[in-house]
Amino acid sequence: MFPTGPASPPTVLTNVPANARILKEEVFGPVAPVVSFKTEAEAIALANDTKFGLVAYGYTRDLNRGLRLSEKVDVGMFGLNTGIVSNPAAPFGGVKQSGMGREGGTEGIEEYLETRYIGIADPS
Repeated sequence: MFPTGPASPPTVLTNVPANARILKEEVFGPVAPVVSFKTEAEAIALANDTKFGLVAYGYTRDLNRGLRLSEKVDVGMFGLNTGIVSNPAAPFGGVKQSGMGREGGTEGIEEYLETRYIGIADPS
């Protein structure tokens, strides 16, 4: 459907309807579908209307709005005014059908650990 590979140019899709297939799938490629909205609540509902949740991005001059978006959009990672969220010290992973668990950071190490509780009777 779209060109893929390292040499693929970015693709911007405009006037995308809210029910478009590209908004419901997890696309790995330089594709940016543009959807209009009237309110912040509508934007959040549109962003959350998918079974995937790896990463989302928000761009705004209003830091408070950006922080609200980062808390309300249902994803494992959120890029606020940046297109890069990967960082070796940060946990990498999604929610919903975008994976379970995390890679990287202390959260990633915890995936390899098993917590055990041992109850010992009081000897007296």
